[in-house]
Amino acid sequence: MAEATQTTKLTHWPRTAKGSGKKACTVEGCKRPYRAKSYCFFHFKKWRQGDLPHSRYRVCSKPECRIKTMKAGLCEKHYAETYKKDAAA
Repeated sequence: MAEATQTTKLTHWPRTAKGSGKKACTVEGCKRPYRAKSYCFFHFKKWRQGDLPHSRYRVCSKPECRIKTMKAGLCEKHYAETYKKDAAA
């Protein structure tokens, strides 16, 4: 009778840092090793979501608005407030 062998299936890729863990994340106060774009895995995820000041996409030029731009450097809401108002008059 042949014995059944057990194999473990890898369900995801393990998070590995680039640079052998010698380089740190560029976010001030973070000491995790960098993974991509000079960010650790945590801050890289935040960057992809657009939560960091230097975001992945162009964001609205209005202060405190971090939404992706639509036209003329403004998000859809601010674009409508600025240009749609002028067309209605």
